[in-house]
Amino acid sequence: MGAQREIVVEQEPVVIPDFSVKDLLGVIPAHCHKRSAFRSSLYIVMDVAVITAVYNIATFVDSFLNPESLSLPHPLLFPLARFAIWALYGFWTGLFATGLWVVAHECGHQAFSESKFVNNAVGWVLHSALGVPYHSWRITHGQHHASTGHMTKDQVFVPPTRSQWGLKPFNPEQENLLGSRVSEEVSKELWDALGDSPIGAMIGSATYLLGGWPAYLILNASGQKYPKGSNHFNPGAIMFKDREWGQIIMSDVGIILWIAGVIASISVYGFTNVFVLYLIPYLWVNHWLVLITFLQHTDPLLPHYRAREHTFPRGALATLDRSLLGDLGSFMGWIGALATHGISETHICHHVASKIPHYHAWEAGEHLKRKLEAAGMRTEGAPAGWAEVYRVFKECKFVEDEGDIVFFKDARGLAKARPVYNSDSPSDSGIELEK
Repeated sequence: MGAQREIVVEQEPVVIPDFSVKDLLGVIPAHCHKRSAFRSSLYIVMDVAVITAVYNIATFVDSFLNPESLSLPHPLLFPLARFAIWALYGFWTGLFATGLWVVAHECGHQAFSESKFVNNAVGWVLHSALGVPYHSWRITHGQHHASTGHMTKDQVFVPPTRSQWGLKPFNPEQENLLGSRVSEEVSKELWDALGDSPIGAMIGSATYLLGGWPAYLILNASGQKYPKGSNHFNPGAIMFKDREWGQIIMSDVGIILWIAGVIASISVYGFTNVFVLYLIPYLWVNHWLVLITFLQHTDPLLPHYRAREHTFPRGALATLDRSLLGDLGSFMGWIGALATHGISETHICHHVASKIPHYHAWEAGEHLKRKLEAAGMRTEGAPAGWAEVYRVFKECKFVEDEGDIVFFKDARGLAKARPVYNSDSPSDSGIELEK
């Protein structure tokens, strides 16, 4: 019998950092930590002003979409044009409303103001208006920051393991843990079990973008496998401490008021108006939130850690900065960063020091990235957009149940990355160690 044929891939070395918190914070200028309620509030004003302007422009253009004001070749072009105008309204409003979401998120990190009361008051109002249970999510999001990339403590985008997929156990004779080689037999078995058709990947990623946020809040989808009933609305859920009971109830009150406001608006203005003016932008906000955070923490080149290898700095650096909408060109990349206050473009800095407000994160992030890149670390991912979600969804299927540092494997059991340590990375001393 012939030898088992194998598929072998060359993997990209990914530096596993050994920085201390002091090492990382030490390169950030002191003034970047300063928070200003007034300056932060100006971004709320900007977002609301843009959203108001978009509504006024859409309303103005819509007023001309009738036979008395405009001549079009066919009557059906009027409703089609009206649909296009309000579809664009939904897109742009949702994008800048995501900026409001980001400001509320900064309130949860106490980055909006020096005052805890102001932070929580503004955050509760903004997040409740966007259907987010403020304190509930603030608490689990804080746990995510404390344990980013930890296989058993991180709260979101936790990679599914081989056993959780119900796949056959790892076979060391036909594959290796690093995912650089796998037999054709095992690769076919994995492919048959996981599937990876373009249509399936498109449907899967689209479903993720549209339903991922409410699924996380209600079912803890993509998070840890907690007992039934563990959700962001239950004050007795395992994610919360007894002393946080009142904060969870306050969050629930905000959601109840939000639902009541939507229902009352429908009764006054009609479902169609509320659907077009609020619910479509609301769905866009959910979509951008999942797209941004999914791509921040999911990529074949990002390591995940089990307890023995996880540290706060390693977790904080297990992310990538990406240009939101940058795949559509530099102008759209600028718009994406402006509308969402750089949350995608400065995410490494945000994880290292989450109290830094977004308007200082650009400068702080540049200092950090210079240090990380000198150590051989990658800091920039591909631009964040739908094509990138599709690629990452296809390439990140599962991680192994074994190993203290793991990388995603694809549907054929292959991984794109392997870990190396700082001592193996290029030196920034200017001395060539090897010829």
